Amino acid sequence: MRLRSFVTAALAAVLAAGALVPPAPAAAATADRWGFAYVKDPTVTAWTVLDTTRQWGSWKTAFPAAWADGIKLAPGRFQVRFPQVGASSRGVPHVTPVNRTGHYCEVVRWFQSGADEIVDVQCHKPGGTRDDTPFTVLWTTSSGVLPAGTSHAYLQWVSGAVAQSYNSTGVVNTAGPVGVGQYLVRVPGVGLAGVLAGNVQVTAVQPNAGPRRCKVYSWGAVGSDIQVYVFCYDQAGAFVNTDFVLSYHRRRPVIGSLGPPTYFGYLGTAVGGPTNDNSVLGVGVNTVAPLAPSGRYLATFPQIGVKETHAQVVAQGAGNTYCHLTQPWTYATNVDVDIICFDNTGTPTPHRFLATFTSRL
Repeated sequence: MRLRSFVTAALAAVLAAGALVPPAPAAAATADRWGFAYVKDPTVTAWTVLDTTRQWGSWKTAFPAAWADGIKLAPGRFQVRFPQVGASSRGVPHVTPVNRTGHYCEVVRWFQSGADEIVDVQCHKPGGTRDDTPFTVLWTTSSGVLPAGTSHAYLQWVSGAVAQSYNSTGVVNTAGPVGVGQYLVRVPGVGLAGVLAGNVQVTAVQPNAGPRRCKVYSWGAVGSDIQVYVFCYDQAGAFVNTDFVLSYHRRRPVIGSLGPPTYFGYLGTAVGGPTNDNSVLGVGVNTVAPLAPSGRYLATFPQIGVKETHAQVVAQGAGNTYCHLTQPWTYATNVDVDIICFDNTGTPTPHRFLATFTSRL
């Protein structure tokens, strides 16, 4: 049966599921705690401070000398420790591989250890074998309601149900299956009425560390709601049921916090409008240019390359193609983010994507 035939039933299931999830409390500003980092060397077998030019977190206010660090546990398995921000399994992480070999990564779990928050990541090479690769990673947790003009939201899907939901409007996010490995997520009130705006990021979560990856099949505006179809795949490129996390941000960085950071941008290829936004220069100024080989792209975000920075990427469109970073981004003032997309065999192939970038300032 075709996907479209599921939509009516899926929407009813999604709306019904929302009643089971309590709204976020209105006690604190977004984001409560957060951190981002870049794992340049995923082979270190002792806790090692990660690249200090590409990490930052909310702990820096009270603990300016503390740095995020990490350790390899097994082939392709790496844990990142964000200091002094532990909040159990609240919030959501995202991970983006950094390579030209088609390796992909998912989150296994995230948890509190003492005062710290640990994000456990598993990576695979094409075909599903566990293998090391550099990657970017973030974790953020939020509460409270924001005034109109900006928005941030996230959702965690676990074992066929919404495990946690945050929406800066105070309304509940909902989700439901529309087929094997296919999900419909609705994020109410965060967008612009009738206009697609903001940015979506999705990351697969697999507690058994099996090979999984998720992408945005399509997304759209329904009034001021954002509706996202999430498709997930196994190592053979077949649809598979899996846990995942999804986040949305508009006129805010991917971590949800604002002022700081005040330097951020995001874009969606072949979408345009306010899905292409830059905190300094406004709508439509970020660009994408093709590079060799086919399937590689240079996304440029003008005038937002300031101090410690971070990038995330997710594929958008039909099929089991996936996208990530080829190398660490470069910047003076303008930021160049090098992105590449692959088919299931790990061969570069043209595809659309959603990219987001933030500075710590």
